Amino acid sequence: MADASFELIKAMMDALKASSAVTAFVGNRVYDRVPEKQNGTPNVPFPYISLGPDTMIPETFDCFEAEEITIQWDIWSSGNGEAYGTAQCRKICDAVKRALHNVELSLPSHGLVSLSLELRRILDDPNPAINHGVMQFTGQVDLLD
Repeated sequence: MADASFELIKAMMDALKASSAVTAFVGNRVYDRVPEKQNGTPNVPFPYISLGPDTMIPETFDCFEAEEITIQWDIWSSGNGEAYGTAQCRKICDAVKRALHNVELSLPSHGLVSLSLELRRILDDPNPAINHGVMQFTGQVDLLD
């Protein structure tokens, strides 16, 4: 059986890269793992989106199995103008919400019942020049054999 969280992450990433509202800000810079320099700092220009942690809670019913999968996307911005404050980060978060919240995504091996935004936060980054948005989406997935 294929991993449902992997399939959901891939479908979400594809949806983000297909959204003109998202790509207007980040282009194709939506990463599972952000390319890094040798010192461990990101080796990509701002703004960009990266995959954060995910959790899975198994659910077993009489006639089927399901998973509640929560996936975090991190939004990063830095620079001048709107990127200096939180405006650009907030606008990217809004574009991500429109690309993923309550949308129907197709999974190759499983059934996505729902996908909804559970949380959006704008955090103070240890580097004051960087704006960091956190978005957590929860998907209800029926496991199919």
